[in-house]
Amino acid sequence: MDVLRKLYEQHFLTPAEKVTPLQGQLGGSGRAILRVAGPSGSAIGIVYPVRQENVAFLEFSRHFHRYGLPVPAIYGEDLAQDAYLEEDLGDTTLFEFLGANRNRDVIAKPAIEAYRKVVSVLPRFQIEAGRDLNYKVCYPRSSFDRQSVAWDLNYFKYYFLRLAGISFSEQALENDFTRLTKLLLAAPHDYFLYRDFQSRNVMLRDGQPFFLDYQGGRKGALQYDIASLLFDGKADLPPALRQELLDHYLECLSGFAPVDRDAFMEYYYAYVYIRIMQALGAYGFRGFYERKPHFLQSVPYALKNLQWLADNVKLPVALPTLMEAFRGMLASEKLKQLGPSVTVLVVHIFSFSFHHEMPTDKSGNGGGFIFDARSLPNPGREERFKQLTGVDAAVIDYLNEQESVHQFIAHAQSLVDSSVAAYQRRGFRNLMVSFGCTGGQHRSVFLAEQLARHLRLTSGVEAVVRHIELEKNFPEKIAK
Repeated sequence: MDVLRKLYEQHFLTPAEKVTPLQGQLGGSGRAILRVAGPSGSAIGIVYPVRQENVAFLEFSRHFHRYGLPVPAIYGEDLAQDAYLEEDLGDTTLFEFLGANRNRDVIAKPAIEAYRKVVSVLPRFQIEAGRDLNYKVCYPRSSFDRQSVAWDLNYFKYYFLRLAGISFSEQALENDFTRLTKLLLAAPHDYFLYRDFQSRNVMLRDGQPFFLDYQGGRKGALQYDIASLLFDGKADLPPALRQELLDHYLECLSGFAPVDRDAFMEYYYAYVYIRIMQALGAYGFRGFYERKPHFLQSVPYALKNLQWLADNVKLPVALPTLMEAFRGMLASEKLKQLGPSVTVLVVHIFSFSFHHEMPTDKSGNGGGFIFDARSLPNPGREERFKQLTGVDAAVIDYLNEQESVHQFIAHAQSLVDSSVAAYQRRGFRNLMVSFGCTGGQHRSVFLAEQLARHLRLTSGVEAVVRHIELEKNFPEKIAK
């Protein structure tokens, strides 16, 4: 986009050579996120036609920077064209890092340590930087007030409960909403509320967390953001780890303000509930109403959290109709069918050489996609890459610099995603995808790894990768 190229040149004093859309970054907001690269480095460009949110993000970013908080530096802006340019923080989200460092409910130490770092920074946003923040630029509300609560509750009622076919008494549910709102707003709420503090909005670079997407921030209670992180649906943190991280948060919080743990916990689970309801409203709107089924893949995780709350938590106010609605959700056959527990789809991903062994389908289904990567730039033609493979950083960097590679990945992922969705609906258990190139060493290996990384973010999918030529010629790479 021309506006992003212009902002890049103004900041780096050299022209941009490439503007590449980032895959999977549009989410539910409609925000266009692009990587702008040139000889002086790369940056992230944002184009989004909601001026108030852009203003809030830019104002907040500069304010947080003055406090030394790890947020992206702002390189330039053109609000007349709905665009700004910010620091490139890489490609690894906390969510992806968690996925790469877990085996079901067993979370490896690196991921736990990353979460502890994230939790320790949160009070700095809420209290230290929140004291003199310009709340006048908040959008759409300057505080998480009665109106904000009503929006979230109605979002849940009309876009989730109604569309999921869960029955309830309208007036009785409104009575419960009134009681819940009163409880929520009784908590001290003179702090910065990040609003979307979850694992996809934290980037990890060199082991350190950096924070994004706080443009919806406003004044609010301390409990909301830590509840958002620890009950983040697809992150699916084990209850023991959630408790450990909550204890760590309260310990860190005490360094900024006196902490009465009992008073904090009086309101905490009410905020857990409203955050889950807000998320379910979003899943329902995007999934049921806009018919984007991948948003519904997060519903089973929210139901799992609701079941845990039902078994372990008693709120200080009675909400009988709301709790009955939750029980209806937990018993709903329609919602149960959204879950990955029905059928796990195993996607077998291969890299191979067209000159040697072709992948063999052992599932009995006769094979699947075969993508020919020989049209892409070949690292194998350069001496510096001869002894490297598609899992080595130098080759990955080289291929990431090629726009044709990103286009190829986007097309391949789109085709595979369509089949994955159809296979899951039909209860199939296996899909095979193969990438071939000349030697089976660079391009096909890189593409197979990229697809596996992409699919591992999809609920109910297990991605299994085999590199046929690497197994024969570079077994140490497989072990690595």
